[in-house]
Amino acid sequence: MTTRILTGITTTGTPHLGNYAGAIRPAIVASRAGDVDSFYFLADYHALIKCDDPARIQRSRLEIAATWLACGLDTDKATFYRQSDIPEIPELTWLLTCVSAKGLLNRAHAYKASVDKNVEAGEDPDAGVTMGLYSYPVLMAADILMFNAHKVPVGRDQIQHVEMARDIGQRFNHLFGAGRELFTLPEAVIEEEVATLPGLDGRKMSKSYDNTIPLFGSAKQLKDAIARIVTDSRAPGEPKDPDSAHLFTLYQAFATPEQLAAFRAELLDGLAWGEAKQRLFQLLDNELGEARERYHALIERPADLEDILLAGAAKARKTATPFLNELREAVGLRSFRSAVQGNEGGKKKATKSARFVSFREDDGSFRFRLLDAAGEQLLLSSAFADGKAAGQVTKRLQAGEALDIRVDGNAFAVWLDGAAVAQSPAFADLQACEQAIERLREALAPQD
Repeated sequence: MTTRILTGITTTGTPHLGNYAGAIRPAIVASRAGDVDSFYFLADYHALIKCDDPARIQRSRLEIAATWLACGLDTDKATFYRQSDIPEIPELTWLLTCVSAKGLLNRAHAYKASVDKNVEAGEDPDAGVTMGLYSYPVLMAADILMFNAHKVPVGRDQIQHVEMARDIGQRFNHLFGAGRELFTLPEAVIEEEVATLPGLDGRKMSKSYDNTIPLFGSAKQLKDAIARIVTDSRAPGEPKDPDSAHLFTLYQAFATPEQLAAFRAELLDGLAWGEAKQRLFQLLDNELGEARERYHALIERPADLEDILLAGAAKARKTATPFLNELREAVGLRSFRSAVQGNEGGKKKATKSARFVSFREDDGSFRFRLLDAAGEQLLLSSAFADGKAAGQVTKRLQAGEALDIRVDGNAFAVWLDGAAVAQSPAFADLQACEQAIERLREALAPQD
């Protein structure tokens, strides 16, 4: 079973060592799993809610994109794109806004915190509150539901937004699904084991505390930052307590078990703090050195980054464009042409319909084909061990279940219960592929 995971990175700052250990590194490792379909995006529309400095947003987009690629994100395996390059997302945001209850948005933590702060200061409750801040959960719901993500890794402060995406998606399904689950209802994933690194002063590493260690500064900047890590006053030769030392916690996040055991032993044996900081510098410089070079090379080639992100957007839109067309159809934003062709003269024209054709292979397995009204093959099923299993799949497709269609190049596959059950032929180009997907949706749409 393939699990689709989606993560957004707000583009309002420069990544530091804590971001790398807590989010970037584990996400990149997860994207390499064979049973995962990863969507990672730069949440630059979200950034506009928090920041009104265009230069800062533009620089942050560049730095964050370069960071993920320098750290080893494989864009052949993961889909990596900018939110603002997917026009289907703001359109879906509006469709979802029209079914989102104001009462639901009134309960959003960020909005309530702003209101409480204003009331405490004796101001109007909505002073300084923009519609961007207020409707932020709907945009986040569109990010998630657009790609029917199964799991969304978030911090605890973001759990509510994933739950709201579920509520909004469920409401949309109820109103417009006609018995189908148009949207997959996402699940928030809290990764308890992900490292939360202490900063230079021992508090959580955060730009808000000005206690961060730069991720891709020069080796000298890294060394200078490590030198400022707060330690106790124990002199060289005195045993140190590793479990209460912030420096040891930082070392632990990047060391192998063997390295960590050796470092612990040295601290207990009286290693000087200056030497301990040198050990940490060497460890981090070894891990980040090559990535640092790749990062600076990417920063110097913004046109290459642009090409990579636009390619990622094109890949993402292979899913988003046909799905949004299905959603437009569901809410009634349909072509007049199809209605006219179907009802000229007040009578419905008799037309050939799509049909399933079942057959048995020489090896004894069972398959089926779905042919459109003109007899062109839209799908060829996977092989089934018996005819009953193949028949159950065709019944489910004919029953109008929500289609999980995944595009790959100029072809597509239909998935049920996390497995591909049928594949299309390869079409001449993407446009022909998208037209075939529309014919497929029409062929499997419930008949009145």
